[in-house]
Amino acid sequence: MAAKRAGALNPGVQRREVWAWAMYDFANSGYTTVVITAVFNAYFVAVVAGSADWASFAWSAALAVSYVAIMLTAPVLGAYADLYGAKKRLLLATTLGCVLGTAALGFVGPGDLALAFVLVAVSNFFFGSGENLIAAFLPELARGRAMGKVSGWGWGLGYLGGLLVLGLALVHVERVQAAGGEAQDFVPGVMLITAGMFALCALPTFLLLKERAVPRPLAEGLVRDAFRRVGGSLAHARRYRDLARFLLCIVFYQAGIQAVIALAAVYAQEAMHFDTRQTLQLILVVNITAAVGALAFGQVQDRLGHRRAIALTLVGWLVMVGLAYTATEPGRFWLAANVAGLCLGASQSAGRALVGYLSPRSHRAEFFGLWGLAVKLSSILGPMTYGTAAWASGGDHRLAMLFTGAYFVVGLLILAGVDVERGRRAALRSAG
Repeated sequence: MAAKRAGALNPGVQRREVWAWAMYDFANSGYTTVVITAVFNAYFVAVVAGSADWASFAWSAALAVSYVAIMLTAPVLGAYADLYGAKKRLLLATTLGCVLGTAALGFVGPGDLALAFVLVAVSNFFFGSGENLIAAFLPELARGRAMGKVSGWGWGLGYLGGLLVLGLALVHVERVQAAGGEAQDFVPGVMLITAGMFALCALPTFLLLKERAVPRPLAEGLVRDAFRRVGGSLAHARRYRDLARFLLCIVFYQAGIQAVIALAAVYAQEAMHFDTRQTLQLILVVNITAAVGALAFGQVQDRLGHRRAIALTLVGWLVMVGLAYTATEPGRFWLAANVAGLCLGASQSAGRALVGYLSPRSHRAEFFGLWGLAVKLSSILGPMTYGTAAWASGGDHRLAMLFTGAYFVVGLLILAGVDVERGRRAALRSAG
């Protein structure tokens, strides 16, 4: 087994480095799971905004602001990281920003809409920027044909990290509720747990992961150089047309995924009338299925072929939307949620691996910046579509969920035009 793992890695890469890289997924998944998916989103809608019809829209708008900021900065940060070998330094800065922003969310109480809006936007900006930077290390660690497998290790460990933090949060919530406390009493502690675990579990990444990019001498006009490099990549987009097409595909299918991630707890509480404890238990189990999906799919997606693997997950997402829309009792909704978990782990792992497979070596951080740009655009489209539909329909969350299913259909149609091997040959021919 060790020999097989070693064969998946590039020369000079040690297994402990891959573990350290994957530990960042373990560390930051607590933020996504607790703040975006399970606890703070429902708290924002129900307590901070008082369950108003526009509450889901306001939550989606806070996320949208952060994603617009990421879209404006990600390509430049990626180009800067490539030019000056700065991925690890930038990753440290974004990690600190997200940890501090998450801890500050504990100060948000009922009616503190402006404070909640700003802190969600700030913390999520740092989270998303760090997500782009850690992904850019993947092609340095794994061989081309093994990127799916190594990416799966990262995503699988990440869901286990989310599971751990969610479990700790559930223990805290049950203890506070047993003493008669309400959401405003347990949310501060949950935010501190999430921030502290992020900081602690990210330490192996900064201690063991190497920065392999060779920096160039620092010069004036760094931002101008970064924009010029991004502009050069866009000008040569025809050389990487399959990568460009897949990035467009990501925008659409990730829009559906991001809506589910950002509003899962809201849907559970508003449409299915789950309480906080039931919602946490649901998301905890979903994290297990997501970890299984990422780890299992990582082992088979390289053999299935990247395009076929992603298509399979998108069909699974459509099944999930149908189950959630028609669910009137907890059993069917639990089934829908676990189908979502399996598809989430698989599709996230497969998408990141295919971007690495199609990216030219000398522009990897930059193209992972464009991958982040595509995901962040989808993170605006999906939740805002859901929030707008819920607001316009007077709080009909089932209808809002149904609207998100269209994004998976469009993603499948675009994916059909991606020629993976042609895209790989274009990346390997690139000398730039």
